[in-house]
Amino acid sequence: MNERVDRLRAALDEPLLVSDPTNVRYLSGLASTNAALLVEPDRVRLFADFRYAERGRAVEGAEFVEAKRDLFQTLSEVLSGRIGFEASSLTYERYARLHAGGIDLVGRYGLVEELRMVKDEDELAAIRRAAEITNNAFERFADEGGVVGKTERELAWRMEQLLHDADCDSVAFPVAVAAGPNTAKPHTVPGERPVGKGEAVFVDAGCTVAGYCSDCTRTFATGPLPDELKRAYDVCLDAQLAGLAAVRAGASGSGVDAAARDRIEAAGFGDAFGHGLGHGVGLLVHEDPRLAQESRHTLAPGNVVTVEPGIYLPGLGGMRIEDLVVVREDEPEVLTHFTKELVMLD
Repeated sequence: MNERVDRLRAALDEPLLVSDPTNVRYLSGLASTNAALLVEPDRVRLFADFRYAERGRAVEGAEFVEAKRDLFQTLSEVLSGRIGFEASSLTYERYARLHAGGIDLVGRYGLVEELRMVKDEDELAAIRRAAEITNNAFERFADEGGVVGKTERELAWRMEQLLHDADCDSVAFPVAVAAGPNTAKPHTVPGERPVGKGEAVFVDAGCTVAGYCSDCTRTFATGPLPDELKRAYDVCLDAQLAGLAAVRAGASGSGVDAAARDRIEAAGFGDAFGHGLGHGVGLLVHEDPRLAQESRHTLAPGNVVTVEPGIYLPGLGGMRIEDLVVVREDEPEVLTHFTKELVMLD
């Protein structure tokens, strides 16, 4: 069917039922909510219901099988023998139905995800375009200013508008805007709190192009910050640059994390950085490889990862600086170019 399927076949001991929607899209190009692929040694069968039949039949190299709306009922009736399945994504209820149909099921882990970690040139082009749009939106957001007195929710909506104005397909995730004490919450949800003067404001935003995501965070200020917050920003930026410098093919995910984390710990903020340094980005905004203390991944050319240390001080505020980068043999290709100086907004 394509080079991706050929690479997957090389890793298989038996036919593999691919049912995770993102993995189906990666292998076949079909974006759907109700489709599955059976990758066999000599053929690929694509199962989907009537809603996806026209597009499914257009997928080159696949035999399209129109399924019932109850996709797994069709699969339990049609499939037989020893078949691998995606153990990390198939629900127990669906597993039980396939098993009841007499299929000898073998759990397999991460086979397609392993392929997805290394992006080809078409994927990288889409991610670069998504990052370019995000850069443009951050530039316009900063140039507009006028954030003091507006709510976090209003600012998040404005950032989303700016992404769409720059011609993205969609947002990659709900835009996050936090201000003041809320910046100490890494995954806060924008609320009705108005932005005040002399506060930190972080914006975490990304978009999609041809299904591929971008991701970027910048922290702003609405005036001079308390000394401890300003110091936290300087330390966060120093750690972020150290993390970027460590991103190389062959580096371990845990080692890259440590390059940034060590700087934060040395400055006395170790307890204020509780998440991993970064994650892979592709068809999903969070995928492998991971940059974290517990990561077992080794970086390879073509990986796309974030580098996003944060320092979060409850009751005072927080800082996060995030870039999106392509892993290379030598220096990483940084895709998010908006300045990392502490920009003051009115």
